[in-house]
Amino acid sequence: MKRFQARVGQIIQTWGPAWLVMIADVDAASAITAADTGAQYGTKLVWFLMLLVIPLYVIQEVAGRVGVVTGKGLGELIRVNYQRRIAVLCAIPMALVDVISYVVEYTGIAVGFQMMGISPWISVPIAFVAHLLVVYNRKYAEAEKPLLIVSLIFAVVWIVAAFLTARNGIQVTPFYFSTSPDFIFMLAANIGAVIMPFMLFYQVSATVEKGTDKSNVWAVRFETLVGAIFSELIMVAIAVSAIGINSNSLDFTSPKILSQSLTSVAGHFAPYVFGVGLITASFIALIVISLGSSWGVTEALGWGRKHWFKVYLIESIPAVLIPLFSFNLIKLALNLMVLQIVVLIAPAVILGIIASSEKLMGDYKLKGFNKFIYWFFIALIFATGIISILPNLGIKL
Repeated sequence: MKRFQARVGQIIQTWGPAWLVMIADVDAASAITAADTGAQYGTKLVWFLMLLVIPLYVIQEVAGRVGVVTGKGLGELIRVNYQRRIAVLCAIPMALVDVISYVVEYTGIAVGFQMMGISPWISVPIAFVAHLLVVYNRKYAEAEKPLLIVSLIFAVVWIVAAFLTARNGIQVTPFYFSTSPDFIFMLAANIGAVIMPFMLFYQVSATVEKGTDKSNVWAVRFETLVGAIFSELIMVAIAVSAIGINSNSLDFTSPKILSQSLTSVAGHFAPYVFGVGLITASFIALIVISLGSSWGVTEALGWGRKHWFKVYLIESIPAVLIPLFSFNLIKLALNLMVLQIVVLIAPAVILGIIASSEKLMGDYKLKGFNKFIYWFFIALIFATGIISILPNLGIKL
């Protein structure tokens, strides 16, 4: 019993970084992707969403392990052990993609509030200020606490959203596959939604900020596994909540049409539940993405953590303004998910090299089957992204 209590205590002590990065993984863009998946394919891709638990866990477990063992952020590790140029090559493209991510997150917040009758001119500035109050001049542990609370609300809301749709009965298709370009693109979009560049930088750095030591590597692994499973279950819940609605109603320029479509399928409460889900998903992601991106850039450039807030402001202020005007982000969000695959490759490859280094990782280095499966999934993710992009370039498979 004492050993069990000690294990539980270790889990509680280390809990936070892996869980939050998994919850932030289900951001507004991922929610759009999952909803579009459900609207177009119903339950036909549930098998694929749950299969993505495996690469999500494998890759993020390595990120958590590197943070625990080295005690340094990923950007700093790359800069110190390789070249500053390589560190910049990994971090800067991520920062540019994250600017688009901020736009999508603020748009998700704007749409969520619009579904409840609140104007973006009110909701977006409030969200921006609330975000700053959580992260500005706070230690990681202080910023983590409110995020954990919001993450619980987030989970409950999407479960309720799925229930509102499923209670009327849905047709379950256990397996479906197609070689059509649209289907392959949707697979790639969901892969892009499951692994994003900011996640690697965030989990490494947040684990360091948490002060987790090597004796708790197993607890970080457990948290990562639980987070990976829960993350994909939420994606399934979002897909289920969108079954039966017209995918055209997911055009975020018209929250009214989206609300009407959800109401016709799942009842009068559905738009409010879906709206709160978008708001909580976007808010958590804003904080986690901003920290991950800013930490990565400042570490890569050797500026030190104290300058991260300046980087965040440069990235985020333009993103706050765009959602205040009419702008269709549904296609942008899906394309962004695929673009994430391309941007992911550089930091994921470097992370694998670092994790395989005996000098840096000692007995915790990536080896054997674990090493094979890590590189296998990195190659598979990249190949899927390339395959999905080819039709857009006029190249037929």
